[in-house]
Formats: sequence, structure tokens, C-alpha cells
Amino acid sequence: MLAELLQTWPSAFVIKADGKYIPVDLSVNNPDVPVGATADAFEDFLDDFVKKNTASVAYGGYLEHRNLYRRSGIFNDEESAPRDIHIGLDLWAKAGTEIHAALDGKVHSFAYNVGLGNYGPTIILEHDINGIRFYTLYGHLSVKSIEELEIGDTYKAGQVLASLGDASVNGDYAPHLHFQIIKDIEGNFGDYPGVCSATDLDFYRSNCPDPNLLLKLNLMESL
Repeated sequence: MLAELLQTWPSAFVIKADGKYIPVDLSVNNPDVPVGATADAFEDFLDDFVKKNTASVAYGGYLEHRNLYRRSGIFNDEESAPRDIHIGLDLWAKAGTEIHAALDGKVHSFAYNVGLGNYGPTIILEHDINGIRFYTLYGHLSVKSIEELEIGDTYKAGQVLASLGDASVNGDYAPHLHFQIIKDIEGNFGDYPGVCSATDLDFYRSNCPDPNLLLKLNLMESL
């Protein structure tokens, strides 16, 4: 039911681009992805990709099988299957880029999720549309994005919510927004898995529908 709602909802945005959006393949099938590179080197790779395609923002990654998570113990431990399937949508842009609320909603929770490979500052908004309750997660933000935030704060669709953080605070990634839609938050607070194992994929595919059903970036040149 949520997927159908998102698909028929007018296109939303979380980043205003001054040019086109371009999909980028960061999967295990792309030999050009600089796995193990520093955040700066990875940012250079993405900048070059965007420039070559005369675009402003690179996006993608939903259900993408990636090697990017091998360097972090968060996704690899001895007690469970490796987590290497991305279940949100990434939008790669510069640190400081403004992030907008995709829909009317209120702050459900927020946290500073520290550690290599983690989200860094994170905000989760709660939404209720036509009696359907669900959540949107915004990860890899700047610290100032959550400094004065309070649970219950309300935002309108398109209102500035936060800004992107840099590698020093965002889990040591090239700057980007991890945007995820979640049906059942499962009691989580300020955090929710953004990467899953192949074993758990069926559940997360159902609980976290494709964010591009809402953003519709493949149909848009710019905002």
C-alpha cells in the first residue's frame, strides 16, 4: 500500500540541483569504483563522473550490491552474514548542500551515529498520509543539522531540514545523503539499518520501498 501511495504522489525532492541528476553505478559489477579509496579520492571519482556527464548530482544505489562496506566492522562481524546490499538511495553532492524534507512530517528522532561506515548525524521524520504512517531517514548530515533539533519539530515538504556533512563526521564517506523510506521503524531511534545481508533482503525490500518511487529522479532534469 505504501509503495502505491509513493508512486502516485507528486514528485518530491531532498536536494535542489542546478543541473541534471545522473544515475551512478557503485555496484560490484562496476570495475571503476575505487573500493578502499579514501573519502577524498572517492569524492574525486564522483566529481569526475558528474562533470563528464554535465550533471549536478549523482544518485542511485537502491538494492545495489556493493563492495564499499568491506572496510567497516559495522557491516562485517563474525556472528552474522555480511551486510553489503544498500536499501536506501544515495545522492552524492558537496558538503554543506542543503537537504530538504521530502514530505510534510515531524521529527521522530535523531542521533549522531559514530564510527567508520556509520551514518554520522541522522534525522528520521515521521509521516502520516491518508492514514498510512511511515518514516523517512536522512543520513550523513552535518553536526549543526541536529544541534538545535527537537523531537516533534514539524517540517513542510520542501523546507530546509539539514545540510550534508563531510568525511570527518559522516562515517568517513564522500559527502552524500542517504535517503531511505521505512514502513515499520521497529522501535529504532535515530537510526535504522541502511544496508542488509542477502539473507534479510526480502524483509528489507518490503519494509523499505524504493525512495525513487517518491523522488522520481529518473524523470527529472533539474529542480
